[in-house]
Amino acid sequence: MLKRVLLVVGSVLLIDQIVKIYIKLNFRIGERFPVLKDIFEIHFIENKGMAFGMEIPSAWGKIALSLFRIVAVVVISLYLRRIIREGAHKGFVTCVALILAGAVGNIIDSAFYGMLFSTSSIVQAATFLPPDGGYAPFLHGDVVDMLHFTVKWPSWLGGNGINEIFPPIFNIADAAITVGVIWILIRQRVYFAKPEEEKSEEPEVAGNPEEGAVQT
Repeated sequence: MLKRVLLVVGSVLLIDQIVKIYIKLNFRIGERFPVLKDIFEIHFIENKGMAFGMEIPSAWGKIALSLFRIVAVVVISLYLRRIIREGAHKGFVTCVALILAGAVGNIIDSAFYGMLFSTSSIVQAATFLPPDGGYAPFLHGDVVDMLHFTVKWPSWLGGNGINEIFPPIFNIADAAITVGVIWILIRQRVYFAKPEEEKSEEPEVAGNPEEGAVQT
């Protein structure tokens, strides 16, 4: 089970950070790249607050959010260790691992990106390890967001087809957290089933083969 957790967390973090670093070094703030016309695009923004582009005011708010994320990662890690020991459903462990990976992925941005990169702007992309230092101190970095669904409501629903169905811009870490939470909600009856319920859901074993034997 531990190998499964390490694989999930490691894979999500690797993909998340590769994409973020590539976007940070090659895209200007606000730059867009269409992937699927009228459906999906890469749209680079930097998130100064919570997930999906939501922000909180002041530098102290940012520190508080970063510390909250760190505490959340510690709590989730301890919980994950406990459910592994208790033999929790593999699917549930995977979902919690996804949530953990997403939280860690965004912590890396807020904790270190400010020290490692120069400022991204609408004029130029950032550089890695700039000579004059990064754009922010420890725990003050911005989270890189880039995934944007551009699907819009049909015009017959009102709004003349202008309003997007899901306007927030997010990243792979956000997606991992969201998938983990939603899948737990969908599968909660299976993941949190009592032993008696699990037994009742198991298929009945075929009758004893000796019952049909010819007695002598």
